[in-house]
Amino acid sequence: MDDPVTEPMLVLASKSKARRAMLEAAGVVIESLAPNVDEEALKDGLQADGVTARNLADALAEAKAVRLSRRIGPALVLGGDQVLALEDGSMLDKPLDRDDAKAHLQLLSGKKHKLFSAAVIADQGSPVWRHVDIATLTMRPLSETFIESYVEAEWDNIRHCVGCYEIEARGVQLFSDIKGNQFTIMGLPLLHLLDYLRVRGVMTS
Repeated sequence: MDDPVTEPMLVLASKSKARRAMLEAAGVVIESLAPNVDEEALKDGLQADGVTARNLADALAEAKAVRLSRRIGPALVLGGDQVLALEDGSMLDKPLDRDDAKAHLQLLSGKKHKLFSAAVIADQGSPVWRHVDIATLTMRPLSETFIESYVEAEWDNIRHCVGCYEIEARGVQLFSDIKGNQFTIMGLPLLHLLDYLRVRGVMTS
């Protein structure tokens, strides 16, 4: 068992550099620990049961937060997850390789998709707060030449990104319209999370 965590008051149940960077940039003092959740098995089971994209993101975020919270004891533990859904309700995962990324972008080209970004906080092994935010993005029509050059140039940055883009970087070039909060697109409903952290005294109000 891991040693009990007393400081900082918030622990991120993820080794995601992007989510940690987002939180630290907002002034949140945080530690990151791997939740040791078999995400793929959990995701496969939930999808086999016909879960929606929104509920899938929420369930995965909760599983990470609760698992780590039970392991480390007294601390608020934050779990997060993001799911991309096409207009027909089908979902895309992170690309397996460059060719998979190109195929994803060809599928998304000229169409709308939704990003569901979920956050769950657990305390003493039980969820005590949750929020799921939604962003709707319209990808402009992309030429094969653009997709090829984009993936080759950006692969190291997008290999862990659902949808194969970082909206805060060159990925903004992919879109003709975006409805939703940029933080949601980056992977966390950050403004709602900060509100709760102020309520809990993790941050000053």
